[in-house]
Amino acid sequence: MKVDMHFHLEEGPYSLRWLSRTMQALIATDASASSRNGAGHTLDWAEELSSKLDLRMQQGCFSEEWLDRYLVTGRSRGISAFGVVDHLYRFRECRSYYEKHMLLDDSPIGRLQEAWLDQVCVASLDEFVAFIAKAKKTRPDLLLGIEADFFEGGEEELGRLLAGVDWDHVIGSVHFIDGWGFDNPETQSRFEDLSPMETYGRYFGLLRQACRSGLFDIIAHPDNLKVFGFRPAIEKELLPYYREMAEEMVLAGVATEINTGLAYRYPVAEACPSPLFLSVLAERDVPITLSSDSHFPDDIGMLLDEARTLAIGAGYKELTVFEGRRARGIPIGK
Repeated sequence: MKVDMHFHLEEGPYSLRWLSRTMQALIATDASASSRNGAGHTLDWAEELSSKLDLRMQQGCFSEEWLDRYLVTGRSRGISAFGVVDHLYRFRECRSYYEKHMLLDDSPIGRLQEAWLDQVCVASLDEFVAFIAKAKKTRPDLLLGIEADFFEGGEEELGRLLAGVDWDHVIGSVHFIDGWGFDNPETQSRFEDLSPMETYGRYFGLLRQACRSGLFDIIAHPDNLKVFGFRPAIEKELLPYYREMAEEMVLAGVATEINTGLAYRYPVAEACPSPLFLSVLAERDVPITLSSDSHFPDDIGMLLDEARTLAIGAGYKELTVFEGRRARGIPIGK
């Protein structure tokens, strides 16, 4: 069995590349074979696609038509449960949380990150929750989740932001170290001045705190600090961190995921966790699920067959899904 517990309906910034990628997704998930194949790239074909893009922009991402492109495509790829999430930083109601903890000063990185936050923090959390809650009534394979960044010292405020919503699962992630968003390609030069072991120590320390916070059901992409290939020359040097992280997950009762997003969207070209890290998690029986981390409907389920094979090879017999924040195991199958 396959599940995809972590995919996103939209993500900025809204560049020309984003427009092009949205058009690509519309073509790839169109029911009409002629649209997918280009139909000779005629003017009529171009006008039809332009109309579809215009409709997508008018409706926004919180539309049944856009959501169903994920679900229909995913079902055709054998996925039986869909965990839709969006990043907490997308929502205006949560902006102050990020302003308190992100580096937004007058430094080059600070100015860049402030511009980025302006570009992506454009949606309403209430609208997202209401839309998915309504959609779930006619789509029993759909689950409502959220991906929330963990910041040291921000636990109380984050708890308030998450409260009052009937989440199926809350995913905790670390994308920032000392306010720096390390997975932003425009800030990756900062890695050049960092020690891998010291930085991984800081990173895994934050992840362990996230586990202890009690706020999360799933820890996302647990070694995504490697996004641009940053890690020790010998990965085995990270084994003490991997073991500490696995132990913390067990003590906290949280699950993690095999997240394929880094494998198909980033330079490291490897899923999270790495095969070595996954073997440690399996040894400690840390519950695992599968996630494509797709941001467009044509990427739903991307590389999940390979992820499931990795899980089976590591010794996993079941996957974990959450409904109403309660975990249950389902057979992993073949």
